[in-house]
Amino acid sequence: MDRRHFLVGGAAAAIAAATWWQLAGDPAQAAYPFTLTDAQWRQRLSPLAYNVLRRKATEHPFTSPLNKEHRAGTFVCAGCDLPLFSSKTKFDSGTGWPSFWRPLPRAVGTSRDFDLGYARTEVHCARCGGHLGHVFDDGPKPTGLRYCMNGVALSFRPG
Repeated sequence: MDRRHFLVGGAAAAIAAATWWQLAGDPAQAAYPFTLTDAQWRQRLSPLAYNVLRRKATEHPFTSPLNKEHRAGTFVCAGCDLPLFSSKTKFDSGTGWPSFWRPLPRAVGTSRDFDLGYARTEVHCARCGGHLGHVFDDGPKPTGLRYCMNGVALSFRPG
């Protein structure tokens, strides 16, 4: 196979894959038990929460009121109210986003994210698939993990 055939074949494969993706929709979204249409998400969420949870945006650091939330309670998904983190696992990471060293059991999922050109581990809600933030391996004991979450993707439930 010469270079021209290789390039044409590769381009055709990329177009076919992109067309299939558009026609099939997002297969990952269909796997979540809580789903809404895009219009329903837009109605349910603030514009910033929509951009973070549904479009994987990031809120500006040090802007979330949840950074200063120190009461006992549970942090839940702002999209579907699934309990995600206990206040007992929250800590001040100094990064400007609410941080936790462990999620509640079966509350979150992870996937690889290359949006910045290098590998990161994205964290999403296990019920609705909403983008919450990322997890890093520079957190405190006992896990050594830092779940760095967008505050707008969370709500707090005291108790």
